[in-house]
Amino acid sequence: MTDSSSALDEERAAVAAACRRLGAEGLLIGTAGNVSVRAGERVAITATGAVLAELTPNQVTVVDLDGKTVAGTLRPTSELDLHLGVYRRYGTGAVVHTHAPMATALSCVLDELPCVHYQLLTLGGTVRVAPYATFGTPELAASVLAALEGRSAALMANHGSLTHAPTLDKAVEHALLLEWACGVYQRAAALGPPRVLDEQQQLAVIEAALARNYGTTQPLPPEQEGPR
Repeated sequence: MTDSSSALDEERAAVAAACRRLGAEGLLIGTAGNVSVRAGERVAITATGAVLAELTPNQVTVVDLDGKTVAGTLRPTSELDLHLGVYRRYGTGAVVHTHAPMATALSCVLDELPCVHYQLLTLGGTVRVAPYATFGTPELAASVLAALEGRSAALMANHGSLTHAPTLDKAVEHALLLEWACGVYQRAAALGPPRVLDEQQQLAVIEAALARNYGTTQPLPPEQEGPR
C-alpha cells in the first residue's frame, strides 16, 4: 500500500471539496452518502463512517478497479461495489450518491420521475427508480446499474439518488439538478397532476439546444457589442 499522502492527492482533495459543497447545499447529512472520482485505473472514494459535510482529503481512500485499497488508512464506503460497477459498465468519470431529502421522498412513492421540465433531458429524460435492496449489496448495485441505462441519474427506492458524469463537478451538478427537479415535481403534484413533456416536445428541446448551443456563453456579433 502506498503512502496515503502521495497517491491521487488532487482527486482526494476534489472528492472532499465536492462532499463539503453537497453538504452545504443540503444534499448530504451526517455519514449518509458517498462520492468518488476515477483517475485511470484508480478511484478516490469516501471512507465509510465519515461526516461528509466536513470531509477532509485523508478521509478519502484510493482503490483500484477491483476494489483493492492502494492508498489511505480508512475503509472505503459500503457502496464501493456500486461505484465500481458504474465505472465498469458506463465508463464514467465520477459518481455521486446522496440521501437528498426531496429525491429520497420521491423514491418512496414513484416508479419513475417523469420529464416534467426540459432540464431533465440533461440527465437523459425520465429518471427511473431502482427497486429497493439493502445498502451495500450486489442486489442494490444490479438494480441501480439497470436503472442507469441511457441515463446519468437514477433514484433508489426508499434510499436516495445516484448521478454520474465524465467529471466530478458535472456529477455534483447532476445531483443538484435532480434534487431541484424532484422539488419541482413535488410542488406541482401538490397542486394537481403534473403535465409531462411528450416525446415530440422533448425532441424539439434537444434540437433547439443544439441549434443555439444552449448552456454555454456566446459572444455577441461585433455590430451588437456594447461599450467595453
